[in-house]
Amino acid sequence: MDAESILHDKIVEYMNASGHDDLNEAEPRKKLVLEKNSFNQTKLSIGTSSMIAAKQRKPSTSYEKQKEQCVKYFDQWTETDQVEFVENLISRMCHYQHGHINSYLKPMLQRDFITVLPARGLDHIAENILSFLDARSLCAAELVCKEWYRVISDGMLWKKLMERMVRTDTLWKGLSERRGWIQYLFKNKPSDGILPPDCFYRSLYPQIIQDIETIESNWRCGHHGLQRIHCHSETSKGVYCLQYDDQKIISGLRDNTIKIWDKNTLECKHVLTGHTGSVLCLQYDDKVIITGSSDSTVRVWEVNTGEMLNTLIHHCEAVLHLRFTNGMMVTCSKDRSIAVWDMSTSTDITLRRVLVGHRAAVNVVDFDDKYIVSASGDRTIKVWNTGSCEFVRTLNGHKRGIACLQYRDRLVVSGSSDNTIRLWDIECGACLRVLEGHEELVRCIRFDNKRIVSGAYDGKIKVWDLVAALDPRSPAGTLCLRTLVEHSGRVFRLQFDEFQIVSSSHDDTILIWDFLNVPSEQGDGSQAAPRTYTYVSR
Repeated sequence: MDAESILHDKIVEYMNASGHDDLNEAEPRKKLVLEKNSFNQTKLSIGTSSMIAAKQRKPSTSYEKQKEQCVKYFDQWTETDQVEFVENLISRMCHYQHGHINSYLKPMLQRDFITVLPARGLDHIAENILSFLDARSLCAAELVCKEWYRVISDGMLWKKLMERMVRTDTLWKGLSERRGWIQYLFKNKPSDGILPPDCFYRSLYPQIIQDIETIESNWRCGHHGLQRIHCHSETSKGVYCLQYDDQKIISGLRDNTIKIWDKNTLECKHVLTGHTGSVLCLQYDDKVIITGSSDSTVRVWEVNTGEMLNTLIHHCEAVLHLRFTNGMMVTCSKDRSIAVWDMSTSTDITLRRVLVGHRAAVNVVDFDDKYIVSASGDRTIKVWNTGSCEFVRTLNGHKRGIACLQYRDRLVVSGSSDNTIRLWDIECGACLRVLEGHEELVRCIRFDNKRIVSGAYDGKIKVWDLVAALDPRSPAGTLCLRTLVEHSGRVFRLQFDEFQIVSSSHDDTILIWDFLNVPSEQGDGSQAAPRTYTYVSR
C-alpha cells in the first residue's frame, strides 16, 4: 500500500472515530463515509453541519497518534503534492469548517510590509507608500507601532504632505506665503541652515487647518479687516477698473490716469498719463499693462517703468473692456464691435478679425482656447469660436442690458441692469440659476471654485455660494452668504482671492477687504491676531 492510500485511510479512521467525541451520547452518531473510487475523486457524505462540534475538546490518545503518522507522511511529499492534498481535503469539508480554516489562515497571510521593508534596507519604499496618505490616515499610521512611527518621522512625511498641499491648493500656497512657513518647505535646509524635525510639521499642521477654517468662517460671517485707499482724483472722481497682486494694485481712473499703488504701504508709486479720456479697463502681466479708454484707444505700457510702448487705434468709440493671454487679445467697444488681435510683442500687435453681431454697445468680453464670450446692452450673450472667430450661439434670458460677465470651463456668470445674476452652461446655452438680491445694476462679477462675488450700483458687494447655486435643490434664500456695505457710491470693479476682496467705486476709493487678518473686536472676540511661524532650535 502506497503512502497516499495509507494517509487516506488514516484520515477516514480519524474522522469517524474521534470527530464527535464531545456530542450528546443520546444522539445517534452519523458516520462520515469517504466513498473512494480514486483518491482524487473522493466525495464527502455527511449528516447536517450541526454535527460539527463548536466547542473546544480534549484530543484523544488515538487522535494524537494518528495525527503524528499523517504529518509524517505529509512531510515526505513535495510542496506541490502537499498543496494538491490540502486542496482535496478542504474540498471535502463543510462551510463551518471552511470558516475556521479561513480564520486560521488570515493572520498568516498578512504582512507588515512597512516594517519589513526597512529591515531589508528599503526605507525609501516604505516612506513613498505612506507619503500618499492624507492627514487623518497619517495620524492613524503613526499609532500602528513604533516602527511605523519611525518611518513617518525619519521620512519627514508631515513636511511632504504640507508640500503636496501647497503645490496643489492655492489656499495653502497663499497661506504659506502670508504666514511665513513656506520657508521650511521645498528645501533640505531653510535659510538659517537648521531643518526642523518632523514633529515641528506635525504640530504645525493643525494650526494651518485652524487658519483655513477661520478664513472660511470669516467669509460666511462677513468678518474682515478693511483698508481704504483714497485716490484723490484731481478732476472727476471714480475708479473704473483695477487689478492687483501681492505687491501692487493698478487702477484706472475717471480722471484719465493710471495709478499704481504699493499694496503694503498703500502709497501711490506711479501715475501714468497719456489717455485723453477715462480709463475704463485694464489688464497687466509681468511685462506690460494694457489699458482701454473712452478716448477710443488701447495703450500698452511697460509694467515696471510705466513707459508707453504702443497705441492701438481701431475702435471709433469708447473701449469698454479687454482681455489678453497667450499672444491673443480681445477688445470690445461702445461701437458694437469686438476686435481680435494677435500679439507677437508689445510693439507688434496686429488686428486679426472684427466680430459683428451685437445690436448695442459690447460691455465685456472673456475668452479661452475654445470660446470668446461677449455681453452687450442688447440683453444677449454671444459665443464665438476662438480659433475661427465664427459665431456659435446666443444666450438669452436677461431682461435688460448685460454689464459684466466671467467665463471659465463650461460656466458663464453674468450681471445685468435687470439687477440679477445668471449662471449659464456655455455648451448647451441653458440658464442654470438666477440670483436675485441687488437693488440696482450689477456692474462687476467674479467667481472661483467656491463663491461668486458681485458689486452693484447700489453700493453693495454680495458674496454667493457657487456650489449651492449650481445645485438645483438649493433654496434661493440660502445662496447669498453675506452682503458687504462700505462704499458710499457705485461699485465699478472688484477682484478677489481666497483671502481678500479688492474693490473700486465711484466714491474714488479702493477698498481691501481682508478675511485672513481680522480685528479681534469683530465676531465673538476670539479671532486670532496675525501670526507667523518660526522654528527655534534647542
